[in-house]
Amino acid sequence: MASPITPSTGLGSGLAIGDIVTALVNADKLAKQTQITTQSKLVTTKLSGIGTLQSAMSSFQALLKPASGTTSKLDFAGYAATSSDATKVTVTSDNTAVPSTHTVKVNALATSSSVATAAFASSTSAIPSGNNLTITQNGITNSYTIPAGATLASVVKQINANSTTTHISANLITDANGTRMVLGSSVTGEGSDITTTSDIAGFTIAANTQLDTTSATSAGYLNAKPVSANVTVDGFTFISASNTIDNLGGVALTLQPGSIGSTSTVTVSTNTDGLKTSLQAFIDSYNAVVGAISTVTKATISDTPDATTGATVTPAALTGDSMPRSILSAMRNELVTTGAAGNLSVLSQLGITTNQTDGKLSLDSTKFDAAMAKGLAGDVQQLFSGTGDGSNGLISRMNAAITPYTQTGGIFDTRKTSLNKQQSDLTDQQTALDLRVETLTATLTAKYNAMDLLVGQLKASATSITSFFDSLNAQKSG
Repeated sequence: MASPITPSTGLGSGLAIGDIVTALVNADKLAKQTQITTQSKLVTTKLSGIGTLQSAMSSFQALLKPASGTTSKLDFAGYAATSSDATKVTVTSDNTAVPSTHTVKVNALATSSSVATAAFASSTSAIPSGNNLTITQNGITNSYTIPAGATLASVVKQINANSTTTHISANLITDANGTRMVLGSSVTGEGSDITTTSDIAGFTIAANTQLDTTSATSAGYLNAKPVSANVTVDGFTFISASNTIDNLGGVALTLQPGSIGSTSTVTVSTNTDGLKTSLQAFIDSYNAVVGAISTVTKATISDTPDATTGATVTPAALTGDSMPRSILSAMRNELVTTGAAGNLSVLSQLGITTNQTDGKLSLDSTKFDAAMAKGLAGDVQQLFSGTGDGSNGLISRMNAAITPYTQTGGIFDTRKTSLNKQQSDLTDQQTALDLRVETLTATLTAKYNAMDLLVGQLKASATSITSFFDSLNAQKSG
């Protein structure tokens, strides 16, 4: 029975050329392919491990030092102030406040200056000839050069372009007499009157002159002159240019619109719940970093050997890497370093201890409550936030310890850049190997096919010779 011929079988030799070529090529590329595959897996695993660490540490740092404009979730104020009616008076306190109760009566709210020019035909008609306007408030003068052909609308735009620095803004209002330019200010308090001088007819607003709304030529202040806030706290009168009164021994009051004549009770008490919440938030975020370090460094031990390698220990992404250990060491060092001098010097005084098994922090509520009972609430802020510029506080020191890793261009970025380059190099090596495999496969296939052709030709020649001699022998026999 004839042997079947397959596409990978030589027609002349009958050899499995495809299988032979594949075996030779695989033997040639095995070592290099194993190296590339192993290194690629290692690089990918390390990148993943660094990403895990970076995510946990970035979250921790965001808690310690929120982005600009973001409210911090950590409030270590030892005392908290509350108002009996926050729609009338809101209150905040700092670490210098002491437990107390105050009665606050609002006698007057601080107001700002609002003045208007004389009336003009419209906002778009050209103003009379002249090119100077000077606006004065609290002794500070701002001068404007008004070009010929300007309109009220263009002057308003010119003034508002600098309102951020001058604190003065302009608007237009139209009544039966025409259109007036109205000047207002974010500055409040008695004496903050706005006055103007100008060689433009109708632009001058003199001091202590009230606007007569029935006269088109009248210019002056609207309704009333600005006044300062006036409050009575426990019988003592306080005057403030703004609606915030902050010279009350660590307590700051903010008067709300519509509060004139109201009476509120402000209470300052130990911020026990707020402190505990902030401490727990700090602990949870710190523990998340410790947990991430354990995840990327702790090897897995199995009772069953790996089917391929026979190993019973599987390394984690960064097992044996010194970087995670350095991070942990830097953070732990700040936990035990003495910062701002005070009655609190170590976290254990607040009931915060380190678990010797996994290195995570925990808060003992009983010990914390005992510390609060000893009157240490006011020292918690000093321990965490520090004194002066805050650099000796735990928050600032911890942030400084991890910043070299998380900052742009820091250790994490440097390591990732290096690993990404390795990954790119390995990709290039894989491309080169694939090209070599393709070339070697083509070369070997061509050689074996040429050999097969030659064998076929030799077989054909042998058959022909055999047939010739068989024919001669037949003739002799006949």
